[in-house]
Amino acid sequence: MPRQFLPGLRRLFVPPSVATPPVEEKSAGAIGNSYVSMSYAGTTTVWGTENRAAGWDLDRVIQEGYERSIWTFKAVEAISKHPAALDIEIGRGGNSRQFAETLTDHPLLHVLNVKSNPLERASVFKKRLAAQLLLSKKGAFVEITRTRAGVITRLDLLPPDRVQPIPDPHGDYVSHFEFTTYDGRIRELDPSRVIWIRDPHPTDPFCGVTPLEAAGLSVDLDVKARLYNISFIDNDARPSGIVGIDVDGLDQREIDRIQQRLAPGAATAGETVVVGSGPGGLNYVDTSTRPRDMNYETLSKTAKDEILSAFGVPESIVGNASERTYANADREEWNFWSHTMLPHLSLIATSFDLDLDDGWKLRFNTSGVEALEFPERQRRAEAREEWNAGLITVDEYREIAGRTAFNVPHTRALWISPQKAPVPANEQDAAALGVAQDPAAGGMPGAPGQPPALAPAGGEQPQGAAAEDVAAARGQDQGAGAAADVAAARAAMPDAAASPGADTAAAAVDQARVNMPLVLPGDAADDVAAARATTTSAPGSGDAAADVEAARPERKAHPADQDGYKVTDDDFDALSMAVAAALTALLARQEGVILARLRAPKIRKNTRYWEPENADDVRYADADLDPDRVVSAARWADETHKTLSPILQQAALATARKVGQALTGQETVPQATATLAAHVIAWHAGEAMTVLLQDLAVHLLDVQHGSPVLSTLENAVEFFYRTEGPRLVERMAETCAVATINGAAENAAENAGPTVVRTWITRGDTRVRPAHKALEGVTLPVGTPYSVNGAALRYPGDPFAPLSLTINCRCRLRYRTGLNTLETP
Repeated sequence: MPRQFLPGLRRLFVPPSVATPPVEEKSAGAIGNSYVSMSYAGTTTVWGTENRAAGWDLDRVIQEGYERSIWTFKAVEAISKHPAALDIEIGRGGNSRQFAETLTDHPLLHVLNVKSNPLERASVFKKRLAAQLLLSKKGAFVEITRTRAGVITRLDLLPPDRVQPIPDPHGDYVSHFEFTTYDGRIRELDPSRVIWIRDPHPTDPFCGVTPLEAAGLSVDLDVKARLYNISFIDNDARPSGIVGIDVDGLDQREIDRIQQRLAPGAATAGETVVVGSGPGGLNYVDTSTRPRDMNYETLSKTAKDEILSAFGVPESIVGNASERTYANADREEWNFWSHTMLPHLSLIATSFDLDLDDGWKLRFNTSGVEALEFPERQRRAEAREEWNAGLITVDEYREIAGRTAFNVPHTRALWISPQKAPVPANEQDAAALGVAQDPAAGGMPGAPGQPPALAPAGGEQPQGAAAEDVAAARGQDQGAGAAADVAAARAAMPDAAASPGADTAAAAVDQARVNMPLVLPGDAADDVAAARATTTSAPGSGDAAADVEAARPERKAHPADQDGYKVTDDDFDALSMAVAAALTALLARQEGVILARLRAPKIRKNTRYWEPENADDVRYADADLDPDRVVSAARWADETHKTLSPILQQAALATARKVGQALTGQETVPQATATLAAHVIAWHAGEAMTVLLQDLAVHLLDVQHGSPVLSTLENAVEFFYRTEGPRLVERMAETCAVATINGAAENAAENAGPTVVRTWITRGDTRVRPAHKALEGVTLPVGTPYSVNGAALRYPGDPFAPLSLTINCRCRLRYRTGLNTLETP
């Protein structure tokens, strides 16, 4: 039988040469091998060591605790393989995952990441070092070899059981280290040549701790239980049952043949054996499983749990994730990394902070460990929910996500759900967002005491009567008449999106405020704003009126000194086709998922669409199927944004580079500036998808009232996508293309400088709005919005302008520099 492993932990702490415990003696001196650590003002502190680590037989620990216990082996393997796989880096600043500045030429990086010594690659060295820390009570000893100039050239891992730290009685902890070589020679190593790494003991600085101390008894039980069962199978030969018969009439040959049936070994286990029982006897003995045998299963499981708990390794990490959900397994992996691996890695890395200047740190690069991103993913998910609820701005979300804030009016504003109406941070942002308050009313939308601006609702082709009704609503009392006028205006616009509260006069007035003129900063802008605010339906007379008319920004284009840049139909068409293809594929997948969810038992449970398996099936109920669970609008809004965002960003970046090259001769347009319009229109596309699916949910609810048959709902979904899908694709493809291309060109032109001007160009066909026809050829400085029916448009397809002026818009702008003169049209 092999020797027992850790049956009583204290036996290993006593050297084998000690036969009997020493007689207890009282003394005023230090305990054990004492040494002086420090003296202050005549007071001497004397440390005493009990030589705890001297009795730790590492060879025996490896043989019986590591090599023979599967759970100890897997726990050590799970922990030690990660230091071997991760690179060590030296840096400073940054955060816990990534340095702001790193070193790439320090000698430590070569011996810790490439090759530690002529025998070992760095990965092998780090794995052995991590394993020794887990198994050795002394810890691990690393010998450093330097050149005469002091440069580290190699690291060697010394066997812990052959290294003895010698205390220094004159003030330092360690005088030197004694290393016994394999041929019996003793080498004295200076403390500057040895790195002593150990998980510190709470009271003894000369000793470390190992999880095997706490798990020693559990390891013994696990190993012995396995040995017991193996020995039982090899030696017991216990069958499942024995039949006893009278053998008096049998000769010896028959008796021997029967007795041979009792041969020991696993090959005969479980058989029914016939043996002799004496004269006239016949009996049966049942030898099947006894409660004692069942104890092995409980004992083995308990020992496994205790060993893995001592090492801090969940069972899912060592390869068994059964009886766990994906979320529980992910959380166990995060707990393993945050509570076990990070302290272990830090203990190793900080021990090599030898020749580093202040501020520089050495640590393992864990930026690629997916499990450690769990808290960040949770924070980003919560921040997205807060953004959707209108509680934080885009810039605040980007700071939480660790990205650079755009710091533009659109990203500084709060976007109130569900209309996504902007609440600007200040008056300048309100002007840039096109939601400046009426100067006669005073205040700013979103300010305390002021009603917030509602999202604009508009149609494909605006009507003059609608604008007149809205203008009339501004001057009327908050009565039913104003609301009726505005409602009539909305009804005149195709595809109008009704806003909540549209049946009240107050909502009508708030809706009218959206079309207020934009207030711009600067002296010239103040003159223009004042001119707009004071202009009546009939032009005034006199010098002041002439000045106002001269201050109006509409200009007629003159030939430029250079050609500049003009958005072409090909730019729109190429992006429109790409968006249409992506949306078509997305809608096809969306239809398939929704049909699958309709058929899913989990969705149909407790509704009239459940098919009972028998008369007692209680899962059938006369209730409607929840359409919101079927369509899952929020999920598809996010899918739409993720699908279109890369396409729109790529097109926006290409357009911005072309504009920059044409206007300045350089393509260096900041990516955040170039893709801002793409980000905004991708979110708008997600909102449009949400509206589509909300309509589908209402449609499914209506269909359920007429038919309890599931196929009726399936046919309704298929018909809905055949009719509404192409319309959405056509409308969104053109809208996304125009808004993205024009927005990217406008942002790039603003980045090019204040001398850039742009001219409005229409398609010149019958589909062009009358309001846009009036802008044909109008040239304005870049950054100055166009005024259309009392609303401000930064560029054609501006997503923040009223829908009545942007839906199906196909206009574009021509950008030029060096204009000599501008005349009023």
